[in-house]
Amino acid sequence: MSDRTPALDAVHGMLTLLFAVVALHVLWHAVRSPGAGRRDRVDLVLHCAMAAAMAAMPWTCGPPLSGRAATVFFTAAALWFLVTARTAVVFADRLTPAVGMAAMAWMSRTSPGAALETVAAAGVPAEPHTAAHGHAADASTTATLVTVVLTVYLLGCALRSLTRPMPALRTATDPAHRAAATDPYGYVRDGAMALGTAVMLLLPH
Repeated sequence: MSDRTPALDAVHGMLTLLFAVVALHVLWHAVRSPGAGRRDRVDLVLHCAMAAAMAAMPWTCGPPLSGRAATVFFTAAALWFLVTARTAVVFADRLTPAVGMAAMAWMSRTSPGAALETVAAAGVPAEPHTAAHGHAADASTTATLVTVVLTVYLLGCALRSLTRPMPALRTATDPAHRAAATDPYGYVRDGAMALGTAVMLLLPH
């Protein structure tokens, strides 16, 4: 890619390692939880798929990690986490992975500048070309706003997950903490995933 630099490749390499570790941890947790319910199994498959796709994304230039198919898949994954929440508390817990999937769908979309490049290549007359610039500028502003919102939210989720006190997992008796005790490193994994996704949103890929 034309905008690649050694520094950017180094950052992408670290992110690839991070996402690969996350994917392996999800698989390890799935193997250790053979009695998981259908929803939990689907959750694990989607988490693993996203982590693997994020690990590969910096090194690919086209399908299958970009374009409509990936956008549709990860949009559906985001909706899965929301529509399968049975209570408000569960909905809040599943909002973070849903936003992560939405961010993946957002990153896999066609670049807003692609339409403008197509217009320029086609040699469209000056006035429509100027109008296209205006539409592209509006789209770029909207894209920037969406990216900023997703990034800030994911950074907040990462900070919350990575600073969560681990001793509470052993002493609390409420259902949420009992469930977390079966996956004691889940908060670290989820925080690392949210952090890596937030960084990826800000990098060329």
